[in-house]
Amino acid sequence: MSTPADVFAPAKLGPVTLRNRTIKSATFEARTPNGLVSDDLIEYHRLPAAGGVGMTTVAYCAVSPGGRTEGNGLWMRPEAVPGLRRLTDAVHAEGAAVSAQIGHAGPVANAKSNKATALAPVRFFNPIGMRFARKATRDDIDDVTAAHADAALLAIDAGFDAVEIHLGHNYLASAFLSPLINRRDDEFGGSLENRAKVARGLVMAVRRAVDMRGAGRIAVTAKLNMTDGVRGGISTEEALTTAKWLQDDGGLDAIELTAGSSLVNPMYLFHGDAPIKQFAAAFKPPLSWGMRMTGKKFLREYPYREAYLLRHAKLFRAELTMPLILLGGITNRETMDLAMAEGFQFVAMGRALLAEPDLINRIVADGDRHSVHSACTHCNQCMATIYSRTYCVVTGAPDSAR
Repeated sequence: MSTPADVFAPAKLGPVTLRNRTIKSATFEARTPNGLVSDDLIEYHRLPAAGGVGMTTVAYCAVSPGGRTEGNGLWMRPEAVPGLRRLTDAVHAEGAAVSAQIGHAGPVANAKSNKATALAPVRFFNPIGMRFARKATRDDIDDVTAAHADAALLAIDAGFDAVEIHLGHNYLASAFLSPLINRRDDEFGGSLENRAKVARGLVMAVRRAVDMRGAGRIAVTAKLNMTDGVRGGISTEEALTTAKWLQDDGGLDAIELTAGSSLVNPMYLFHGDAPIKQFAAAFKPPLSWGMRMTGKKFLREYPYREAYLLRHAKLFRAELTMPLILLGGITNRETMDLAMAEGFQFVAMGRALLAEPDLINRIVADGDRHSVHSACTHCNQCMATIYSRTYCVVTGAPDSAR
């Protein structure tokens, strides 16, 4: 057996070399009040870069106005490039790489807040915006595909080292993959091969655009659901088949494995406490009333444990040869070493770095003592702060910029 990789040694991600194998995963920042980069957003990503992470991921860079989750979200256009360049320069100055998560929110998009039409595989009601998403036509799908390619090129112009294509959480591509949501009977519905056409098309459009600009300029990754965690949704078996197709297509340098649905089962991604009271307080009536009454059904609790997605992810590691990024419950050196021993090339961290942007530096300085433990309590109250300004309610970090 080969010796497991050192999580803190430099590693190649496609054409890019990261200083270590840790990645700050995309966690919606709510720090783009005008749909553009703010100093606050720059500081949000500079902090984990200064704290030792190999790469930080900017979320969520929508490919179109209607693809945003809400109206203040950043979307990729020429006007956004100068601010994004300031952000990438700040991250690079700290020695880290930076990725842009690009995607279309699909049925998760708040059409009312966006003041733009939302798209879905079928007509779909979004209770947050109290609007219906329109059934996407073939022309809509072509437009979204082209917008992903354009967004990747803008990411190159802005100095990003990678783009992460969002194929998870029942955003548009994931909604097409889901047999629960996608009830179409045309070329994009029915069989998994048909339902996977949107996801595969987005990836290859981005790959072609990046290679035309000059191969080796930027890494291309994707975030893919291993399961939605709900009956009738994306199953592990179908997700594994999709992952194999993506691998064979050759458009990706790595896949970040995720789970859960922003529409029907968000806690399957997070695990830990369900912040029902905090979510209810984030909304106005009648949504706040509905959350208080039915929140336990929507925010189903799953006990937290370290590497809680590893059981699913090992199935993918056993069947795929391409680099994989393990997400979910990565908070200490032992878990990172476990991920390396199981054959994963990178680990992605969200809440732990939200609580302590300098966690990586502290773990490195700790050496082999393994005495550093994350301050994250998995209370998940940070989830509700995405509707105002994302931060850790336990430590207050990253919260230095205003």
